[in-house]
Amino acid sequence: MTRREWLEHLLAAGTLGILGSGWLRPASGASMTLPFSKAWLREEARRLSREPYQGPADDMPDWLAGLDWDAYQSIRFRKEHSLWGTKGLPFQVQMFHLGLFFKHPVQIHEVVHGVAVPVAYSRDLFEYGAAVDPPRRMGDIGFAGFRVYAQPDFERDMFSFLGASYFRAVGGTRQYGLSARGLAVDTGLPRPEEFPEFRSFWLERPSPRSAFLSLHALLDSPSVAGAYSFRVRPGETTVMEVEAWLYPRESIERVGIAPLTSMFQHGENDRRVSDDFRPEIHDSDGLAIWTGAGERIWRPLVNSPVVRVNSFVDDNPKGFGLLQRDRDFDHYQDDGADYHLRPSAWVEPLEPLEAWGRGAVQLVEIPTPDETFDNIVAYWNPERPFERGQERVFRYRLHWGSRPPQGGDDAEVVATRTGVGGIPGQKNRTPSRKFVIDFRGGRLQGLAPDAGVEPVVSASRGRVERAAARPVKGTATWRCNFDLISDGSEPVDLRCFLRDGFGALTETWLYQWTPPA
Repeated sequence: MTRREWLEHLLAAGTLGILGSGWLRPASGASMTLPFSKAWLREEARRLSREPYQGPADDMPDWLAGLDWDAYQSIRFRKEHSLWGTKGLPFQVQMFHLGLFFKHPVQIHEVVHGVAVPVAYSRDLFEYGAAVDPPRRMGDIGFAGFRVYAQPDFERDMFSFLGASYFRAVGGTRQYGLSARGLAVDTGLPRPEEFPEFRSFWLERPSPRSAFLSLHALLDSPSVAGAYSFRVRPGETTVMEVEAWLYPRESIERVGIAPLTSMFQHGENDRRVSDDFRPEIHDSDGLAIWTGAGERIWRPLVNSPVVRVNSFVDDNPKGFGLLQRDRDFDHYQDDGADYHLRPSAWVEPLEPLEAWGRGAVQLVEIPTPDETFDNIVAYWNPERPFERGQERVFRYRLHWGSRPPQGGDDAEVVATRTGVGGIPGQKNRTPSRKFVIDFRGGRLQGLAPDAGVEPVVSASRGRVERAAARPVKGTATWRCNFDLISDGSEPVDLRCFLRDGFGALTETWLYQWTPPA
């Protein structure tokens, strides 16, 4: 399966309507219960990695295999059958049905006092539209995934797991957007990407007063097996603590830890694909990095005309994420997709930090003609290679919300714009490109025009001219602008920040611009 097909499938999952919200009993023939622990799950993943890979069966029943989009959308989980729905607990779970793009069943278990009980499929758990005709009698075909609701709102879900190792969460706006994955393998290489899959889940029954939900997953793929644990605390910012134990079956060329997947079609900085009444269309507008040395970086996203991979080398990063900083509805004019409400996702590495060590935050930008394709991926790529027989452990927090923690008090980039360079009314002897970057916050706030603020701008090739910085009248914004005289048609890496006599005032703006041929 190609990367684009998977990304389209995940978009489809994002547009599913809210499904209906009793608890599920094991199937009559599934009375087997087993002790469960994180140690057992790790050993299961280790054992799996020592055996030849066996992919999931692709034998979806005929009555499901031929469903189109509308027919699949008509299958709704019955709210009264929600797991824990009648127990007065702070969380409830509803299942996704197999069908359409979601052909591989996952096993779901409830864990109570260290004992795992299978949650069995039954046709009575779902409502079916007129175009869907399930058999009256059938076996346990499994589920495609699940979604979780949290008190006090059991009408809108907080997070979900559906498709390969993809999962998503919302914050206070309750609006879905970008996705995360358990693991990325060979992303951005000139060959098909490998998509590891969560094959089984274990959901721990929460206590009546619990503020978090614990769940676990077994991951498998041709290259690697893994044991994952998630501790999820919903809120204005939903926080997931993730623990991943990975066991490679073979050496892997490119591994992506804590991968995030998003969409950027066009924005104020990139209007290459912009024949649309909406000024901007994107789930995220930039990659943010907090380096191990303490520098904060902002890299605006672009809809690249070619597949492009940028690496930001670091040692024990403090964090990185794909953010949606622009929260102004007027900049999107879309009251259906609500792009201004889409969450950001921030990855915060946890101990042992030496497990992260030296490596690079890698950003993959893929061309997309429209908003139905996720085309942005960001992840941590460790310098130490993944070799067969290893055990690799990574722990991190995922923050989902409008304002995830990023660290530092420097002013942030709030807008990036580009256009024809030069001075209006004057003939330019050499073609140039103008870049305009707006900063806001930190010590910049309230500084006078004569405060000695200066731009620091550099380019990997070509020449920078007319760099200047000034406050924008009537606003809390400082603006830096400069012209780039390019040299040839190869990509140019740009870097900019503002400083005064006391040091840096802003985060570092990075950009890659490709001159026209």
